[in-house]
Amino acid sequence: MQFEMHDNVKGKAMSYPVTSQPPCASSYQSQLSDWNTTLLDCCNDMPICLCGTFVPLCLACRISDDFGECCATPCLPGSLNSLRTGMRERYHIQGNIGKDWAALTFCLPCALCQMARELKIRE
Repeated sequence: MQFEMHDNVKGKAMSYPVTSQPPCASSYQSQLSDWNTTLLDCCNDMPICLCGTFVPLCLACRISDDFGECCATPCLPGSLNSLRTGMRERYHIQGNIGKDWAALTFCLPCALCQMARELKIRE
């Protein structure tokens, strides 16, 4: 079998037989856990609590930076939802996008404090 490459070099096509298939994604099971603190445990860490209450954007920027993202990420629309969902995925925490959205929409300071405490505990 002949084929022509973009740089006009002719060669023979190589075929390799498939000897194994990649594992099925559903066969990978990971143990899901809960958040280490609840959404309403804000006062467990007073510095985080005060920061989340009075300057939530600063706390969000710190969370983003600690998580390995750009510290300006929280300024982008929808980024906090992505950050919280990414945190749940990285640490195998139970939940879903809807719960993340609800927490950030209706309890933003508490959700930010929970995220900051989780990062502090896991580091």
